[in-house]
Amino acid sequence: MTDKKKAYPLRINANVLAAMQRWADDELRSVNGQIEYVLREALLKQHRIKLVEKVVLEVEEVNPSAKDIPDS
Repeated sequence: MTDKKKAYPLRINANVLAAMQRWADDELRSVNGQIEYVLREALLKQHRIKLVEKVVLEVEEVNPSAKDIPDS
């Protein structure tokens, strides 16, 4: 399933926007991405949406020669 994005004009207090920009910079996100992240977290916390996709937190190294060995 692809994540469909929809443009939405947002009126926001200048001080709130500045704070979101600083927070986004700290987390290496765009302001738009940060606002979406904060909204999603609030929706999850209030049980308004369900988490349907997990983010990979760890990457395991794969032995390159193991992928060439067929399963018996």
